[in-house]
Amino acid sequence: MSKRYDKPIPLGWFAIGYSSELAVGGVKPLRYFGRDLVLFRTEAGEARLLNAHCPHLGAHLGHGGVVKGESISCPFHAWEFNGEGYCTKVPYAKNMPPKVDGKQAIGRYPVVERNQMIWAWYHPEGAEPSFDVHTIAELHSPEWTEVDTFEWEINSIIQETGENAADIAHFVTVHSSPEMPQGVVTMDGHTRCTLMDSKQEAMDEFGNIDRSGENYDEGRLEAWSYGPGLTYQKFSRLFDVVMMGTITPIDDQNIHMRFCFTLPKQQSDEHTLYANAFRDEIVHQVNQDIPIWENKVYLEAPTLCDGDGPIAKYRKWFKQFYVA
Repeated sequence: MSKRYDKPIPLGWFAIGYSSELAVGGVKPLRYFGRDLVLFRTEAGEARLLNAHCPHLGAHLGHGGVVKGESISCPFHAWEFNGEGYCTKVPYAKNMPPKVDGKQAIGRYPVVERNQMIWAWYHPEGAEPSFDVHTIAELHSPEWTEVDTFEWEINSIIQETGENAADIAHFVTVHSSPEMPQGVVTMDGHTRCTLMDSKQEAMDEFGNIDRSGENYDEGRLEAWSYGPGLTYQKFSRLFDVVMMGTITPIDDQNIHMRFCFTLPKQQSDEHTLYANAFRDEIVHQVNQDIPIWENKVYLEAPTLCDGDGPIAKYRKWFKQFYVA
Protein backbone atom coordinates (compact mmCIF):
# COMPACT_ATOMS: atom_id res chain seq x y z
CA MET A 1 0.00 0.00 0.00
CA SER A 2 1.43 3.38 -1.00
CA LYS A 3 1.84 6.07 1.63
CA ARG A 4 -0.26 9.24 1.56
CA TYR A 5 2.76 11.37 2.37
CA ASP A 6 6.25 11.16 0.99
CA LYS A 7 7.84 13.45 3.57
CA PRO A 8 10.47 12.70 6.22
CA ILE A 9 9.75 13.29 9.90
CA PRO A 10 10.89 16.87 10.64
CA LEU A 11 13.61 17.68 13.13
CA GLY A 12 12.82 19.68 16.24
CA TRP A 13 11.59 19.68 19.82
CA PHE A 14 8.39 17.71 20.35
CA ALA A 15 6.13 17.27 23.38
CA ILE A 16 6.07 13.66 24.60
CA GLY A 17 3.96 14.05 27.75
CA TYR A 18 2.91 16.25 30.64
CA SER A 19 5.42 16.62 33.45
CA SER A 20 2.72 15.96 36.05
CA GLU A 21 2.01 12.54 34.53
CA LEU A 22 5.52 11.16 35.13
CA ALA A 23 6.29 10.63 38.80
CA VAL A 24 9.74 9.81 40.18
CA GLY A 25 10.42 6.21 39.24
CA GLY A 26 7.72 6.31 36.55
CA VAL A 27 8.22 4.38 33.30
CA LYS A 28 6.16 4.83 30.12
CA PRO A 29 6.33 3.10 26.75
CA LEU A 30 5.86 5.57 23.89
CA ARG A 31 5.60 5.43 20.12
CA TYR A 32 6.88 8.57 18.39
CA PHE A 33 9.16 9.36 15.42
CA GLY A 34 8.29 5.94 13.97
CA ARG A 35 10.16 4.33 16.86
CA ASP A 36 9.41 2.45 20.06
CA LEU A 37 10.63 4.55 22.99
CA VAL A 38 10.81 4.42 26.77
CA LEU A 39 10.34 7.49 28.95
CA PHE A 40 11.35 7.31 32.63
CA ARG A 41 12.04 9.61 35.56
CA THR A 42 15.13 8.85 37.60
CA GLU A 43 15.26 8.88 41.39
CA ALA A 44 16.92 12.31 41.14
CA GLY A 45 13.81 13.52 39.26
CA GLU A 46 15.29 13.74 35.75
CA ALA A 47 13.11 12.74 32.76
CA ARG A 48 14.97 10.57 30.26
CA LEU A 49 14.05 9.16 26.84
CA LEU A 50 15.69 6.17 25.14
CA ASN A 51 14.98 3.86 22.27
CA ALA A 52 12.94 1.10 23.84
CA HIS A 53 14.67 -2.20 23.15
CA CYS A 54 17.43 -3.67 25.25
CA PRO A 55 20.53 -4.53 23.15
CA HIS A 56 20.95 -7.79 25.11
CA LEU A 57 18.00 -9.82 23.83
CA GLY A 58 15.56 -7.16 22.65
CA ALA A 59 13.13 -6.73 25.57
CA HIS A 60 11.07 -3.52 25.64
CA LEU A 61 12.27 -1.44 28.60
CA GLY A 62 8.92 0.34 28.81
CA HIS A 63 6.97 -2.81 29.60
CA GLY A 64 8.09 -3.89 33.03
CA GLY A 65 11.30 -1.88 33.25
CA VAL A 66 12.15 -0.50 36.71
CA VAL A 67 14.00 2.69 37.63
CA LYS A 68 17.04 2.04 39.80
CA GLY A 69 18.83 5.22 40.79
CA GLU A 70 19.62 7.09 37.58
CA SER A 71 19.16 4.06 35.34
CA ILE A 72 16.36 1.86 34.06
CA SER A 73 16.55 -1.90 34.63
CA CYS A 74 15.45 -4.24 31.86
CA PRO A 75 12.49 -6.50 32.79
CA PHE A 76 14.11 -9.52 31.12
CA HIS A 77 17.61 -9.86 32.65
CA ALA A 78 17.91 -6.67 34.75
CA TRP A 79 20.63 -5.02 32.67
CA GLU A 80 20.70 -1.33 33.60
CA PHE A 81 21.01 1.69 31.29
CA ASN A 82 21.34 5.35 32.20
CA GLY A 83 19.69 8.31 30.49
CA GLU A 84 22.59 8.62 28.06
CA GLY A 85 22.06 5.07 26.85
CA TYR A 86 25.12 3.55 28.52
CA CYS A 87 24.96 0.19 30.23
CA THR A 88 25.73 0.79 33.91
CA LYS A 89 25.26 -2.72 35.29
CA VAL A 90 24.89 -6.37 34.30
CA PRO A 91 24.03 -7.90 37.69
CA TYR A 92 25.07 -11.50 37.01
CA ALA A 93 28.15 -10.88 34.79
CA LYS A 94 31.73 -10.86 36.09
CA ASN A 95 32.80 -8.47 33.34
CA MET A 96 30.93 -5.84 31.34
CA PRO A 97 30.36 -7.18 27.79
CA PRO A 98 32.88 -5.50 25.45
CA LYS A 99 30.11 -4.57 23.00
CA VAL A 100 28.62 -2.14 25.54
CA ASP A 101 31.55 -1.43 27.85
CA GLY A 102 32.05 2.35 27.82
CA LYS A 103 29.91 2.72 24.70
CA GLN A 104 26.47 4.10 24.05
CA ALA A 105 24.35 0.97 23.82
CA ILE A 106 20.90 2.50 23.25
CA GLY A 107 19.90 5.60 21.31
CA ARG A 108 19.00 8.57 23.54
CA TYR A 109 17.17 11.86 22.99
CA PRO A 110 17.88 15.24 24.60
CA VAL A 111 15.04 16.08 27.00
CA VAL A 112 13.85 19.41 28.44
CA GLU A 113 10.97 20.07 30.83
CA ARG A 114 9.26 23.38 30.17
CA ASN A 115 5.75 24.80 29.83
CA GLN A 116 4.44 21.97 32.06
CA MET A 117 5.49 19.38 29.47
CA ILE A 118 8.37 17.03 28.66
CA TRP A 119 10.05 17.78 25.33
CA ALA A 120 12.35 15.52 23.31
CA TRP A 121 14.67 16.62 20.52
CA TYR A 122 14.41 14.53 17.37
CA HIS A 123 16.90 14.64 14.50
CA PRO A 124 16.99 11.79 11.98
CA GLU A 125 20.80 11.74 12.04
CA GLY A 126 21.15 12.20 15.79
CA ALA A 127 22.45 15.78 15.63
CA GLU A 128 22.22 17.82 18.82
CA PRO A 129 19.63 20.63 19.23
CA SER A 130 20.02 23.66 16.98
CA PHE A 131 17.47 25.81 18.85
CA ASP A 132 15.81 25.83 22.27
CA VAL A 133 12.32 25.14 23.58
CA HIS A 134 10.58 28.50 23.85
CA THR A 135 9.28 29.43 27.31
CA ILE A 136 5.60 30.41 27.45
CA ALA A 137 5.45 32.81 30.38
CA GLU A 138 1.75 32.31 31.12
CA LEU A 139 2.28 28.57 31.75
CA HIS A 140 4.82 29.41 34.46
CA SER A 141 2.83 32.21 36.10
CA PRO A 142 0.62 31.92 39.22
CA GLU A 143 -1.54 34.68 37.72
CA TRP A 144 -2.87 32.28 35.06
CA THR A 145 -5.22 29.33 35.56
CA GLU A 146 -4.40 25.65 35.46
CA VAL A 147 -4.51 24.39 31.90
CA ASP A 148 -7.46 22.77 30.17
CA THR A 149 -6.15 20.11 27.82
CA PHE A 150 -7.42 18.50 24.63
CA GLU A 151 -5.73 16.00 22.34
CA TRP A 152 -6.16 14.13 19.08
CA GLU A 153 -4.33 11.48 17.06
CA ILE A 154 -4.66 12.42 13.40
CA ASN A 155 -3.77 10.71 10.13
CA SER A 156 -1.79 13.66 8.78
CA ILE A 157 1.61 15.32 9.02
CA ILE A 158 2.76 18.45 10.81
CA GLN A 159 3.33 20.48 7.65
CA GLU A 160 -0.28 19.95 6.57
CA THR A 161 -1.88 20.97 9.87
CA GLY A 162 0.43 23.96 10.27
CA GLU A 163 -0.55 25.18 6.83
CA ASN A 164 -3.99 26.04 8.22
CA ALA A 165 -2.68 29.28 9.69
CA ALA A 166 -1.44 30.40 6.27
CA ASP A 167 -4.60 29.25 4.47
CA ILE A 168 -6.79 32.21 5.40
CA ALA A 169 -9.55 31.34 2.90
CA HIS A 170 -10.53 28.19 4.79
CA PHE A 171 -11.58 30.21 7.85
CA VAL A 172 -14.59 31.34 5.80
CA THR A 173 -15.36 28.12 3.94
CA VAL A 174 -14.73 25.61 6.75
CA HIS A 175 -15.20 27.60 9.97
CA SER A 176 -17.91 30.05 8.83
CA SER A 177 -15.94 33.19 9.63
CA PRO A 178 -17.94 36.22 8.49
CA GLU A 179 -15.01 37.58 6.47
CA MET A 180 -11.47 36.79 5.40
CA PRO A 181 -9.07 37.56 8.27
CA GLN A 182 -6.52 40.32 7.70
CA GLY A 183 -3.08 39.29 8.84
CA VAL A 184 0.64 39.84 8.68
CA VAL A 185 2.96 36.82 8.61
CA THR A 186 6.69 37.08 9.32
CA MET A 187 9.25 34.28 9.35
CA ASP A 188 12.71 34.41 10.87
CA GLY A 189 14.86 31.32 11.32
CA HIS A 190 12.93 28.63 13.16
CA THR A 191 10.19 31.08 14.26
CA ARG A 192 7.03 32.19 12.47
CA CYS A 193 4.65 34.93 13.62
CA THR A 194 1.09 35.65 12.51
CA LEU A 195 -0.82 38.74 13.64
CA MET A 196 -4.43 38.54 12.51
CA ASP A 197 -7.48 40.76 13.00
CA SER A 198 -10.92 39.48 12.10
CA LYS A 199 -14.61 39.69 12.82
CA GLN A 200 -15.86 37.00 15.17
CA GLU A 201 -19.44 35.98 15.79
CA ALA A 202 -20.69 37.68 18.94
CA MET A 203 -21.46 35.88 22.20
CA ASP A 204 -24.39 36.42 24.54
CA GLU A 205 -24.20 36.69 28.34
CA PHE A 206 -24.33 32.89 28.66
CA GLY A 207 -21.36 32.30 26.35
CA ASN A 208 -23.50 31.14 23.42
CA ILE A 209 -22.17 32.05 19.99
CA ASP A 210 -24.54 34.14 17.88
CA ARG A 211 -24.64 32.49 14.46
CA SER A 212 -27.34 34.76 13.05
CA GLY A 213 -24.83 36.56 10.85
CA GLU A 214 -25.88 39.92 12.27
CA ASN A 215 -23.76 40.52 15.38
CA TYR A 216 -19.95 40.52 15.52
CA ASP A 217 -17.02 41.35 17.77
CA GLU A 218 -13.56 42.35 16.68
CA GLY A 219 -10.94 39.74 17.55
CA ARG A 220 -7.16 39.62 17.41
CA LEU A 221 -4.92 36.58 17.15
CA GLU A 222 -1.21 36.59 17.93
CA ALA A 223 0.36 33.28 16.91
CA TRP A 224 3.98 32.17 17.14
CA SER A 225 5.46 28.91 15.92
CA TYR A 226 8.81 27.88 17.39
CA GLY A 227 9.97 25.07 15.14
CA PRO A 228 7.48 22.48 13.90
CA GLY A 229 6.33 21.19 17.30
CA LEU A 230 5.34 24.23 19.41
CA THR A 231 2.81 26.99 18.80
CA TYR A 232 1.83 29.86 21.11
CA GLN A 233 -1.45 31.63 20.44
CA LYS A 234 -3.07 34.52 22.28
CA PHE A 235 -6.67 35.41 21.46
CA SER A 236 -7.90 38.84 22.52
CA ARG A 237 -11.49 40.08 22.37
CA LEU A 238 -13.41 41.25 25.43
CA PHE A 239 -11.32 38.58 27.15
CA ASP A 240 -7.92 36.88 26.83
CA VAL A 241 -7.13 33.22 26.15
CA VAL A 242 -3.66 31.74 25.73
CA MET A 243 -3.18 28.41 24.01
CA MET A 244 -0.09 26.25 23.62
CA GLY A 245 -0.41 23.85 20.72
CA THR A 246 1.96 20.91 20.40
CA ILE A 247 2.23 18.46 17.52
CA THR A 248 4.38 15.33 17.74
CA PRO A 249 5.02 12.89 14.88
CA ILE A 250 3.86 9.38 15.75
CA ASP A 251 5.44 8.28 12.48
CA ASP A 252 5.74 9.74 8.96
CA GLN A 253 1.96 9.49 8.39
CA ASN A 254 0.37 10.31 11.78
CA ILE A 255 0.57 12.99 14.47
CA HIS A 256 -0.40 13.53 18.10
CA MET A 257 -1.85 17.01 18.62
CA ARG A 258 -2.38 18.61 22.04
CA PHE A 259 -3.97 21.97 22.90
CA CYS A 260 -3.50 23.52 26.37
CA PHE A 261 -5.55 26.61 27.32
CA THR A 262 -5.02 29.02 30.21
CA LEU A 263 -6.83 32.21 31.27
CA PRO A 264 -5.83 35.18 33.45
CA LYS A 265 -7.13 34.64 36.98
CA GLN A 266 -8.04 38.33 37.29
CA GLN A 267 -10.51 38.06 34.41
CA SER A 268 -14.14 38.65 35.44
CA ASP A 269 -16.57 35.74 35.71
CA GLU A 270 -18.41 37.01 32.66
CA HIS A 271 -15.26 37.27 30.58
CA THR A 272 -14.15 33.83 31.80
CA LEU A 273 -17.46 32.46 30.55
CA TYR A 274 -16.80 34.04 27.16
CA ALA A 275 -13.24 32.74 27.13
CA ASN A 276 -14.35 29.18 27.86
CA ALA A 277 -16.94 29.38 25.07
CA PHE A 278 -14.23 30.62 22.72
CA ARG A 279 -11.94 27.76 23.80
CA ASP A 280 -14.71 25.31 22.97
CA GLU A 281 -15.12 26.94 19.55
CA ILE A 282 -11.40 26.48 18.83
CA VAL A 283 -11.67 22.79 19.72
CA HIS A 284 -14.78 22.56 17.52
CA GLN A 285 -12.83 24.04 14.62
CA VAL A 286 -10.11 21.40 14.99
CA ASN A 287 -12.80 18.74 14.77
CA GLN A 288 -14.02 20.44 11.57
CA ASP A 289 -10.50 20.33 10.11
CA ILE A 290 -9.72 16.69 10.93
CA PRO A 291 -11.93 15.03 8.24
CA ILE A 292 -10.29 17.26 5.63
CA TRP A 293 -6.75 16.57 6.85
CA GLU A 294 -7.36 12.83 6.99
CA ASN A 295 -8.79 12.53 3.49
CA LYS A 296 -6.95 15.10 1.38
CA VAL A 297 -3.78 14.50 -0.62
CA TYR A 298 -0.67 16.66 -0.51
CA LEU A 299 0.01 18.49 -3.77
CA GLU A 300 3.61 19.60 -4.30
CA ALA A 301 2.50 22.17 -6.89
CA PRO A 302 -1.02 23.31 -5.94
CA THR A 303 -3.04 25.70 -8.08
CA LEU A 304 -3.21 28.78 -5.86
CA CYS A 305 -5.02 32.08 -6.25
CA ASP A 306 -4.33 35.56 -4.89
CA GLY A 307 -6.74 35.15 -1.96
CA ASP A 308 -5.28 31.95 -0.52
CA GLY A 309 -2.74 33.48 1.84
CA PRO A 310 1.04 32.86 2.07
CA ILE A 311 0.89 29.09 1.59
CA ALA A 312 3.96 28.94 -0.68
CA LYS A 313 5.93 31.10 1.75
CA TYR A 314 4.94 28.83 4.63
CA ARG A 315 6.05 25.70 2.75
CA LYS A 316 9.42 27.26 1.98
CA TRP A 317 9.87 28.08 5.69
CA PHE A 318 8.93 24.57 6.77
CA LYS A 319 11.48 22.89 4.46
CA GLN A 320 14.29 23.84 6.86
CA PHE A 321 13.06 21.13 9.27
CA TYR A 322 13.52 18.31 6.76
CA VAL A 323 16.79 16.45 6.38
CA ALA A 324 17.20 14.92 2.93
